[in-house]
Amino acid sequence: MEQEKKKGPGVLWLVVLGVAACLALSLSGHRADAAAVTASATVELPGLARPAGTARKVIPLGKAVGIKLFSDGVLVVGLSPVETEAGASYPGRDCGLKTGDVITHINGGEVDTIEEVQALVAQCEDEPLTIQAVRGQRQLQLKAAAVENSQGVYQLGVWLRDSMAGIGTMTFYDPASGVFGALGHGINDVDTSMLMPLESGSIMPASVSEVKRGESGAPGELHGQFDLTRDLGTLYANTNLGIFGQMPSQTVGDGVEPVEVASRSQVETGPATILSNIRGDEVEEFDIEITHLYPAGDGTRSMMVEVTDPDLLSATGGIVQGMSGSPILQNGRLVGAVTHVLVNDPTRGYGILAENMLKQAVGEQQAAG
Repeated sequence: MEQEKKKGPGVLWLVVLGVAACLALSLSGHRADAAAVTASATVELPGLARPAGTARKVIPLGKAVGIKLFSDGVLVVGLSPVETEAGASYPGRDCGLKTGDVITHINGGEVDTIEEVQALVAQCEDEPLTIQAVRGQRQLQLKAAAVENSQGVYQLGVWLRDSMAGIGTMTFYDPASGVFGALGHGINDVDTSMLMPLESGSIMPASVSEVKRGESGAPGELHGQFDLTRDLGTLYANTNLGIFGQMPSQTVGDGVEPVEVASRSQVETGPATILSNIRGDEVEEFDIEITHLYPAGDGTRSMMVEVTDPDLLSATGGIVQGMSGSPILQNGRLVGAVTHVLVNDPTRGYGILAENMLKQAVGEQQAAG
């Protein structure tokens, strides 16, 4: 997933790197950068009542959307020397900051954007800054003083990121709660592989304009455009099992019927289909095979899938970046979502169980209040 600054264009040295967005979510190993029968089996979800013995129904989507995410704090993605008249200086590194740290406060004030950090550094010049940061589960308090570079600008020698944007695929919409799920994996920073802490975010209309076909050793990707001025829904969670948010029911449109969410015991190896948006804004159904189910079944790699549809193979070579979240349907149920592609074989990849995404979506919604 490519990066985008929260406010304004340009490149800052204290900073986020400015690059042209390819508008596809990156893959892990790579992420598809971001959906046996027992009659009584149901997907158990907290907080939302329904008749006993009935499975939850959601609307499978498969629609490509633009995704923008603003971080809670600013993420340290690199440390560099500041070139001064006296030589190289490393104030950020020397104070104890490390790549992957999330800076949340400076001098007691909350910071969420690169601009806020830059303004504080400029204001304090070489006066010591009290930096509060998060490293994993640890809270840190560090002291650092910016140094003046050879051009007369005060810098900490820290590369920061505060937002990201790209294209991914929506998996489902839950009409009972207004919740949607997408990607089937989290949005991680491209440099640190850290899950981006979410402050706010949204999804936007997108159109796929081009496909770079996947080949062995070179995963393909969807290219497209999305409208930054119009939001379809808002995000409330970025998790390892997907991104989740809320949107109005009219955004889904008419003519799409809800289907049951399969429990783990209802998913089987054999033929299945995926819904995916690889041309314009059209969602199409393609044939796949679920070739293997993994016992744990609680992560983003619950099943192995293989693309068998000649049309999809011809158009994309298999699974490509931007297809993360494509819902997987089997026996009239939503069983999962595509999450990863095998680098050396783009016809095959992994999927997450839909029941795990839905449980995570509801749990995060309750946590968000």
